[in-house]
Amino acid sequence: MTVRRLAMAALILLVPAVGARADDLTIDAILSLTGNGAFLAGGQKKVLELLAETANEEGGIDGRHVRFAFHDDQSSPQVAVQLLNDIMASHPSVIMGSSLVATCSAMVPLLPHGPLLYCLSPGYHPPRGSYAFSANTSTWDGQVSAVRYFREKGLTRIASITSSDATGQDADRGMDAALAMPENASVKIVDREHFNLSDVSVAAQIERVRAAKPDYVLAWATGTPSATIFKGLVQAGIDLPTATTGGNQSVVQMRQFKNFLPKELYAGGGVYPPHEGLYQLDPRVEAAQHKMYAALKKTDLQPDVVVGTSWDAGLIVLDALRRLGADATADQIRAHIAGLTDFPGVGGVYNFQASPERGLDVNDTTVVRWDATQDRFVWVSKPGGDPL
Repeated sequence: MTVRRLAMAALILLVPAVGARADDLTIDAILSLTGNGAFLAGGQKKVLELLAETANEEGGIDGRHVRFAFHDDQSSPQVAVQLLNDIMASHPSVIMGSSLVATCSAMVPLLPHGPLLYCLSPGYHPPRGSYAFSANTSTWDGQVSAVRYFREKGLTRIASITSSDATGQDADRGMDAALAMPENASVKIVDREHFNLSDVSVAAQIERVRAAKPDYVLAWATGTPSATIFKGLVQAGIDLPTATTGGNQSVVQMRQFKNFLPKELYAGGGVYPPHEGLYQLDPRVEAAQHKMYAALKKTDLQPDVVVGTSWDAGLIVLDALRRLGADATADQIRAHIAGLTDFPGVGGVYNFQASPERGLDVNDTTVVRWDATQDRFVWVSKPGGDPL
């Protein structure tokens, strides 16, 4: 099927808005509703719908009803680009999405003068001064906090297995940057393995991991491909702590993978999971989180990465439109968000001057462990990675 036909199929899958009106304020969202990113995008769609519902209960934007129009890029960069080209014909000021590093990376070069794109993948690192922002804490900051956590636990020998796509390449760069920090001089990668997303086995890579005698394994892929690594480790009888990308911090995904998860599975990510009695964040962040927890009770969503990648991004965009007006331009929205220095969200207090294009840094990350008995992710580190 040609890229054009793929894109037309994706347009056919555009989710219709119930009761849409001519004067609605429509915000386009390109999400990976099918394909490898579907485990993220389905929840991201629900979050944006929930935020629009809340905004409309509060009067909308300039009295106009807010709705998101969803477009499925099928987890394909080519389809994402074609959808973006089609949407740009209507001259939007802001677009939400997409869900994956590769799809965001493909779209941003087409936006030298806007519209603003708020990418929902923490693994995408927007060029400084571009019309792109990236949601949640950076995957690189998540790696720094995870390396710090394990190092302070005395675990310094890492064997990595990463996918060969954009997500895996991002992991390799992030790990190299983390290990270049003076504090991590004692930490070493003793084996570095890669695999293709289409591979059904990583048995050969895992045998090399075993031979390297690591203290823990870095298993970096998102969605279904990560299951290939987890299964391989369990089948090979390798019972080591396993760290993975915060992109796998999905409760639904952990439930699906329950029969072949490592006994100790960790991820570095945002601070939004519940942490009552473990740590106290800025009171404004705590308040934002508890408001989110209450809102999520209307859905089947849990406060995990699916929510973390879309909640604050949606809030920030809607807040900008509320303050600037429904007809704000891409330049105005970009300048407004880039100027925020004290915006409390569920991921922390955003400061886009200190952390351009993202607003958060390593101090807004924490390391969590999947606890099957509690059916949730639990904090094991303070913000920044120091063990609790």
